[in-house]
Amino acid sequence: MAEFLCGLDAAVAVVGGKWKPLILWALSVTPRRTGELRRELDGVSEKVLTQQLRELERDGIVHREVFTEVPPRVVYSLTPKGAALDRALAPLGDWGEEHMAAISAARR
Repeated sequence: MAEFLCGLDAAVAVVGGKWKPLILWALSVTPRRTGELRRELDGVSEKVLTQQLRELERDGIVHREVFTEVPPRVVYSLTPKGAALDRALAPLGDWGEEHMAAISAARR
């Protein structure tokens, strides 16, 4: 029995949830430290952000680089696979931009 039913199932398993696509979006602009991501993604808790980053790292989407400084510095960036996933999500983001007002109005 296959773990995923199709490619879409595998992709959604990687980016599922509220924060992972937003993390990808933020990291597509520039590599960031955890604190920078937390400020950029208003409303995400430190615990959830850390969990989501670990899952994205496990799936090969995000690279975590630790600098041996005092205090230690950790920077997250997209891997080539993560950059490809970000490009694949771009049309979905375009659709959202185009329909954002209508979606908001329908949900009021």
